[in-house]
Amino acid sequence: MISGSMVALVTPMTASGDVDYKALAALVDWHEAEGTHCLVVAGTTGESATLAVTEHLEVIRFCQDRIGARIPIIAGTGANSTREAIHLTSRAQEFGVAACLLVTPYYNKPTQEGLFQHYEAIAAACPGDLILYNVPGRTAVDMTNETTLRLAAIKNIVGIKDATGDLIRGTQLVKAVPEGFAVYSGDDATAIDLILAGAKGDISVTANVVPKLMSKACELALAGDAKGAKAVDAKLSSLHRDLFVEANPIPVKWALSQLGRCEATMRLPLTTLDSKFHGAVNCALKEAVSTD
Repeated sequence: MISGSMVALVTPMTASGDVDYKALAALVDWHEAEGTHCLVVAGTTGESATLAVTEHLEVIRFCQDRIGARIPIIAGTGANSTREAIHLTSRAQEFGVAACLLVTPYYNKPTQEGLFQHYEAIAAACPGDLILYNVPGRTAVDMTNETTLRLAAIKNIVGIKDATGDLIRGTQLVKAVPEGFAVYSGDDATAIDLILAGAKGDISVTANVVPKLMSKACELALAGDAKGAKAVDAKLSSLHRDLFVEANPIPVKWALSQLGRCEATMRLPLTTLDSKFHGAVNCALKEAVSTD
């Protein structure tokens, strides 16, 4: 079972807006050196919504080929079309990724039964490991714990990224899921508490800029060291907050540009971080980096 600090990796882009594979390679290598436990590629933070299908798949293939033999790759292959999600997932599985992460179908606003049938169809067509992804703040649909438990009975649906930020609900889910089904946090601010309650890791935005500290916090939490994990996490609290002053991944890409890791370039309709937020993000970044 994949566990620990699982970076929701950005997709670096050049000033012209093309995928910057040189910077992507350097980021992937840096995460290996810093102890990141898993790379989540081409998800929300990776700007999957503005990647063409061919680019989306190439980014996944590139990361799998470069590092997949040493660090597990989870590929973001969700879509609001079930057929498109099956296509992306089947191709990613052909590349050899460890698992695929499937966001709830956005904009369509399916019913709970529609969600169940969507994931059931993908699981039937794509035999590799699948991880559900519930982020109602971005998708306008909220998959209930009851629907998640129905889906957890399907053999190759092996986990969920719970990005609700609701600790009570997340803890209830952790207690209810069958053995072998992993709950992962998708909310940095509450991740350590959810891991201490039994979650298996954090699919993290913050890990993009301070991978070593996020890995340490997750390792301590997984070991049951609440005091140690919370002490490390406290150093990151400002980052957990300020990396969301504008829509993710706007702030985290700007922060990475300040570290010289990639350009701050975004694809429209996202734009680079408003200058009024530069001070807050920079202070949070310096506070965390100074302790890394």
